[in-house]
Amino acid sequence: MDKKSLSERDICSKFIMPAIQQAGWDLQKQIREEVSFTRGRIIVRGKLHSRGEARRADYVLYHQPNLPIAVIEAKDNQHSVGAGMQQALGYAEALDVPFVFSSNGDGFLFHDRTGTGAKTETELPLDHFPSPDELWRRWCQWKGLDDELARKVEAPYYDDGSGRMPRYYQTNAINRTVEAVVRGQDRILLVMATGTGKTYTAFQIIWRLWKSKQKKRILFLADRNILVDQTRSNDFKPFGAAMTKITRRQIDKSYEIYLSLYQAVTGNEEEKNVYRQFSPDFFDLVVIDECHRGSAAEDSAWREILDYFSAATHIGLTATPKETREVSSIHYFGEPVYSYTLKQGIEDGFLAPYKVVRIDFDKDLQGWRPPKGMRDRHGELIEDRIYNLQDMDRQLVIEARTQLVAQKVTEFLKATDPFQKTIVFCDDIDHAERMRQALVNLNPERVRENRKYVMRITGDDQEGKAELDNFINPEERYPVIATTSKLMTTGVDAQTCKLIVLDQHIRSMTEFKQIIGRGTRINEDYGKYWFTIMDFKKATELFADPAFDGEPVQVYTPQGDDSPVPPDDRAEDDGPLAGDDGPPDGSDAGLPDTGESDGRRRIKYVVDNVPVSVIAERIQYYGPDGKLITESLRDYTRTRVKQQFASLDDFLRHWSNTEQKKAIIDELAAQGVLWEALAEEVEARRGQPLDPFDLICHVAFDQPPLTRRERAEQVTKRNYFARYSGAARQVLEALLDKYADTGIEHIEDIKILQLDPFSRIGAPIELVKAFGGKAGYQQAIQELETELYAS
Repeated sequence: MDKKSLSERDICSKFIMPAIQQAGWDLQKQIREEVSFTRGRIIVRGKLHSRGEARRADYVLYHQPNLPIAVIEAKDNQHSVGAGMQQALGYAEALDVPFVFSSNGDGFLFHDRTGTGAKTETELPLDHFPSPDELWRRWCQWKGLDDELARKVEAPYYDDGSGRMPRYYQTNAINRTVEAVVRGQDRILLVMATGTGKTYTAFQIIWRLWKSKQKKRILFLADRNILVDQTRSNDFKPFGAAMTKITRRQIDKSYEIYLSLYQAVTGNEEEKNVYRQFSPDFFDLVVIDECHRGSAAEDSAWREILDYFSAATHIGLTATPKETREVSSIHYFGEPVYSYTLKQGIEDGFLAPYKVVRIDFDKDLQGWRPPKGMRDRHGELIEDRIYNLQDMDRQLVIEARTQLVAQKVTEFLKATDPFQKTIVFCDDIDHAERMRQALVNLNPERVRENRKYVMRITGDDQEGKAELDNFINPEERYPVIATTSKLMTTGVDAQTCKLIVLDQHIRSMTEFKQIIGRGTRINEDYGKYWFTIMDFKKATELFADPAFDGEPVQVYTPQGDDSPVPPDDRAEDDGPLAGDDGPPDGSDAGLPDTGESDGRRRIKYVVDNVPVSVIAERIQYYGPDGKLITESLRDYTRTRVKQQFASLDDFLRHWSNTEQKKAIIDELAAQGVLWEALAEEVEARRGQPLDPFDLICHVAFDQPPLTRRERAEQVTKRNYFARYSGAARQVLEALLDKYADTGIEHIEDIKILQLDPFSRIGAPIELVKAFGGKAGYQQAIQELETELYAS
């Protein structure tokens, strides 16, 4: 056997897999091959999107399910034994595993990340691969676990039999947390971006500790009723009869898993503090969801619960740990045992990227001063000073401004999709109601179809709150637009929300991240791959703050009467936050009218005769490196192509030497070159379809392109088919016609012989025989491609 001629897959099956199994690894329980652990970043261009390449490890070895301890990267035998090591180390770092191997079939290069071995890297013969027991022993030594603690770490995950496995970062978070508990750490913080499955992660942590009897009675605290109900009926459902929700301040001590709102077990009066019906040592584990809220503040009523159950282990979950001079999550819980950020989630393809449409109004930026003695609509004398963006909808309501925001939102929806789920964040309940009215009046046809097309969902409105479940349910069409202020800031799993409107003053990075998180979930079944943020109060300037991670894919600034829709988002017939945290009880804060605050009467002036106009709009994309992209699709393509191919000659050489042209096409697509959008832009000037080859030559290297039809005609004129006869010639002529119609990728796929017109010439096996067999057919295809690109 000539090992040098074997493919990478042959090396895996003939040499690497036998060596692993010979060392004692169980094929069914401990070895996984070709493990794709990310989805591939979503790349957005206009109305289109593509996915980048997923990260895939050749082998991951497990001590037991969901407890990975080693990664192996394979290469063919033309590479050295250590050629895959750097790639494997990157995978190992992401998967949180300490033992890393690279192999070319001759042996293994072993990299020990634990530092417990005599050498960091060692070459091993094929028959000296470490056994499962040896690597597990070294893993436990690295973690500082004796036999008893190691058994506790082995507590199994919940398995529903469906084959569902946690995502790699969830596994990391679960394992890190269980390890911390096993080692006796009593305050633990997990930081995971919104939309990455914190509740499911919490369930698996609790399940493992509960089932192994390390923790017998558990309290799960959340700050919104909907969060508790969603948790109980979804992720926590397997707890079954062992679980209860604390309601009506009634306590039944016969359960083991308790779910509760903070406010359901606290109160201002001693008799209302229902949690004191439990003994201080009743719970041995307390899990705090959204712990960036009250639990981080020492004077919070929520902290009273934690202080009361101080003997228990406390695990805090948050997407946004709060760090201010007054409030610190880290001061209470310590440094996070694991963090998974928004930027990581977008890069891995688990979270949706976004575009930002920023719209500035003249009165916001230039300010407005009332004429002397002017009174508002309610007869209030307006204080004489300059009002600007900071005053809008707080001290001053300009009704024309509210109308213009609603108009821009309506224009966007009509030009893209009138039924895309939309959340409009307002400053307070009064503002949310005014916005609801304005949107209703601008969408009369939709409201006549269903009065719930626009709903105000705020803490004071029972009918609105009752529609929250329908809003977040992908299968329910209505409500489409929700106006709110604080109620939907956290805990609302709006998987299909495609538009977030910011008309709210936001000064808190915590709240900004939470609001952005309303749109970061992906739902492929409903076409939700990215979302748009419309910003009317400069909240998205927080993207520039170093504390924010995960810049937008696009920022768009329309000018004057320009459409609020980015040009490349528009339908073919048409010519995307900063403020204080909301109250812990989930109601909306800041009732807007008059009232007493700090001893002073607060007045909100309402004026209905002041015009407002747009003075700026802009758009930007979130790029593959996390930076903003403002360049055109043509410029972006040119940059990407020239990063890969130094010159036109370099590209032509690669194109000619690549057996499957689809490989180059797919590789550039993974880097964000959207062929369909690029072709639309270039072909609009040419009038006929172009090959990706010509698109590259034209866009990146300024060469005059040929259409696919022109290339096909040149092959015919050169009488290329004269050397063939019978069925073989008919097949090649039909392939040439197919190329002109559909492009190079289709003729490279041998399955095309099953389709018309080939099926009328003969069966696929007969057609291949006409070329002397499969090798002859493939050679004919390569020669045809050479002829197509000869010019």
